[in-house]
Order: sequence, then C-alpha cells, then structure tokens
Amino acid sequence: MSVVIKGASILGQKTADVYVEDGVIREIGVSTGSTSGSDHSASEVIEADGLVLLPGLVDLHTHLREPGREDAETVLTGSQAAAAGGFTSVLAMANTNPVTDTAEAAERVLDLGREAGLVDVQPVGAVTKGLAGEELAELGLMARSRARVRVFSDDGKCVGDARVMRRALEYVKAFGGIISQHSQDPSLAPHASCCHEGPISGDLGLPGWPGVAEDVIVARDVMLARHTGSRVHVAHVSTAGSVEVIRWAKSQAKKDGTWEVTAEVTPHHLLLTTDLLRGYDPTYKVNPPLRPAEDVEALRAALADGTIDAVATDHAPHARHDKEHAFVDAAFGMLGLETALSVVGTVMVESGLLDWAGVARVMSTAPAAIAGLTGHGREIAVGEPANLALVDPSAAYVVDRNDSLSLARNNPWHGRTLTGRVVGTWLRGKRTFGA
Repeated sequence: MSVVIKGASILGQKTADVYVEDGVIREIGVSTGSTSGSDHSASEVIEADGLVLLPGLVDLHTHLREPGREDAETVLTGSQAAAAGGFTSVLAMANTNPVTDTAEAAERVLDLGREAGLVDVQPVGAVTKGLAGEELAELGLMARSRARVRVFSDDGKCVGDARVMRRALEYVKAFGGIISQHSQDPSLAPHASCCHEGPISGDLGLPGWPGVAEDVIVARDVMLARHTGSRVHVAHVSTAGSVEVIRWAKSQAKKDGTWEVTAEVTPHHLLLTTDLLRGYDPTYKVNPPLRPAEDVEALRAALADGTIDAVATDHAPHARHDKEHAFVDAAFGMLGLETALSVVGTVMVESGLLDWAGVARVMSTAPAAIAGLTGHGREIAVGEPANLALVDPSAAYVVDRNDSLSLARNNPWHGRTLTGRVVGTWLRGKRTFGA
C-alpha cells in the first residue's frame, strides 16, 4: 500500500510531497506541483494544495461506553468518529460497565479497538475498584497486561480521599504511570451540582458548582505529586484558579526535576460559556460545567503559553433517553471527537494564539508524550509511522448533529459555523477517513 500526498503544507510551514509505503513515511520531497511529476508510482495520490498535514491527533480523554452502554456508543462507532476528527489514537476512559479496573477488562477494550482497526484505542485504568474511591484497583496488573496501561483515572468521579490519591501516585511511580484526576471536591460541589456557581445559577435555580471546588483538588494533588515524586495529570481544566495553581506547580516541578504536572483543556471549555445554560438545554450540561468568559480567556492563554499541555475532547456520548430530561436530571457530557480540531482552529488559530505547528503540539505531540504512546505524536519525517491528518484550514462549515458518525446526538456545536476541517486520516498508512 502506497500513498503520495502532494503539495501539502507540513504543519502549515513548508510545502512538500510526502510518500508513504507500508505504513511508514519513505520520502519527503519538494513538491512538483503535478501528479505526473511524481517519482513514485502510488496506489493513491492525494492532491493537497492548500491543505495542512499534521501528525495524527491523540485524545487523552474519550468515553467509548463499551462495554455496558452500547446504546450510546461502541468502540467501533467511537473509532469512526475519532478517525473523522483526525485522530489516530484515543484513550478510552474507565467508567464502563464493568469498570476497567482489572487486567482482563483493560485487555477487552484493547481488543475491541483492534477489531475496529480505525484508531489505536488505549485503555485507561480505574484508580480505584469500581470507581468507589476507597480501594486501589489492579494498577500493577493492568500495567503488566497486554494493554500496558499507563494512565489511570476515576474520571466522572474525583479521587477525593487524599490518602488514596497519595498511594495511587506512589504505586504508579514504579512503572512510569500517571494519575489523571477529575478535580471536584464533593464537599464543595456534590454530584447534583450542574451550573457554575454565580448569578446565573441563582437566577435559574440550578445547584451551583463553584470554581474553587476544582481549584482546591488541583492544589492538593500537585502537592501530593511533589511529595511522592510522581506524575499527576489534571483533566478538563475549567477555571482561571486552576490555571494559576498549575502554572506555579510547573515552575516548581521544573526546579526539582523529580515530579511532573500536566494538564488538558476541552474544546468546549475553550469556547462555550455558562450563559448558554439560560435556555435549560441539557446538551450544555457537562462536568465540570461551562464557566464565565473570564475563565475561558484564561484557558486560551494557558494553552497558548504551554501552562496547559493538551487539548482533550472528553467525548461523552449519551443515548437520547439519558439527555432528554429536565436539566438537573439529564446526564453530564457532550460529543467532541469529530469537531475538536475545528474548534481549536476557530478559537486558537484564527485568533493567532496558535499556529498549526502549535496545534500539532497540543493535539498530538504533547498528549502522546503524556500517555507514553511511542508510535504517535511523532515528527512528520522519513522513517516515522504514517499516522497523519490532512486538514483544510480555510473550510468553514455548519455543524449538523445528524451527520455525526457517533451513535449519540448530544452535540453542542449543532448549528454553529466552525473553521478548519479534517479531510483525510491515515493510521500507519491505511486511510481511515476521507474519500
């Protein structure tokens, strides 16, 4: 199998022809500007004039729902949505049924991903058994399994007990693992909390979710990482206060060199604000909740300056009967895989906060490094795996939730115009999306 991608702008910088054979980038040369000028006879030739070539995207935070909730999503349909979004690898969160808290459960998710064959699906292991927050799950067994789990998270629930969090950080340090924390102090923001605490939550009569409920857990966890000399990752950062804590923690970790703090932000927290809740539309119910504009601005700046390392979708598909309720009773979560690149293009690239090389950093290189995925997030260079995403940077389109490849329709971008669209994705040289 061979492919020539002709005249693409690599990372939005130099224009070149990229020749792929047997899943590997074999040659990168000056673009000839015409198919006939190619020195290679390829089974597929892609005319990519005006398009940007990126390394395949990596998502640190995906909910694929299988096993247990195949009515909302399956590994196959989630993989299809991921490929359409330019992703070549996703990390599947552990809050399935049964929970991914054993080696056998992790291997099952790994095998389902391989059967789908569209993206590399890497299981995330639970930190605690059953996500109950009390007893550590089989961290070592999951790490030694065929799935080679390195990221652990009780996402959807906070590891609220500081002693349990400390033990988890100590345990994963032995094999280079990382704990990804859902930062929500349950005493400040109980499970029913569903709207940023402020004037809007008061006006709407919705249970408030104060930003400090995130900030205090982030502060606690970075100090625990420092104490243990381990690695902590802050999932879906949503507040300016958390940004301040992470920025300080990174400055300290750099000095010490024995511990590490990384962080991610979702596309929806980079663009949407809490004002959208005024219509009580449960599509916009997400955890952590949408925040005010000042938090959104802080998140954008932190992503641009590297305080926040990565964009992660928190793709959270739900069946209609779980979302079509009164706001307080509806499930938390939004779709994100197919639109993530477009949101980042609209918010960060059009504003000049990131260039396309920066997009590659926050959506491919950094997340792959955090997760320890050696075959992804690589430089587009000769000899590297051909995990690639081809993007039309100027394509403006209106999102239609009914066009989604996901089984779910809880799409917060429905009816919005976004700029920048994936037109092709390749996993080790095999085309997984695009005509």
